[in-house]
Amino acid sequence: MSDAFWDRDENVARFAAREPDVRLLALLASAPEPEGIRVLDVGCAGGRNAVALAERGVDVEALDASPAMVAKTRERLAAVLGDADAKRRVRVGRMDDLSAWADARFDLVVALGIYHCAQSRAEWERALAESVRVLRPGGRLLVSVFTPETDLTGAGVREIEGEPGVYEGFDSGSRHVLVDADGLDRDLARLGMEPLEPTRTARPKVETGRRVSANGLYRKRA
Repeated sequence: MSDAFWDRDENVARFAAREPDVRLLALLASAPEPEGIRVLDVGCAGGRNAVALAERGVDVEALDASPAMVAKTRERLAAVLGDADAKRRVRVGRMDDLSAWADARFDLVVALGIYHCAQSRAEWERALAESVRVLRPGGRLLVSVFTPETDLTGAGVREIEGEPGVYEGFDSGSRHVLVDADGLDRDLARLGMEPLEPTRTARPKVETGRRVSANGLYRKRA
């Protein structure tokens, strides 16, 4: 992945300006006591979801591979929790290495728009496995990933020869692992996750190209 792309001021600002995920907010609204929920926000970007979680009293921690995104999330979270707590809760890290956290630490892992940033199937598999590892039995995983229908630039994406499921043709200059809803279900089922609702494919209207995602909510089997 191009680290420089994610650290650019304009990209940090663009992600920070996004509203919290509507599915996450609905999930929190359905919880009888959200204050007691332990959540890990994987790929927190500019903090749109981490801040919303903290504002609702959720015990949230977060990570992102981009130091600039982490700095922005800490800055925004400090307004809710204070500087020291924001720094403790948000760290620079990779989605395929969650070794900072123990097994079964979290009730919910939020992974929205992050797994498809894997540059190989091996990285994809490690990232999924790490998220499942840190979930308690019965814990939930909220996911959104791009599918092979995605074409953010309008110029098309191309599957890399010899690397099934890995595509190039993105404005970040990096490659991405893309799977459809059925593929996401299969990959998570192998790790002991079951869908709590049918995994849906979203095709919002965009000005350029296509932005197609598979959106799922899963539970870790006991």
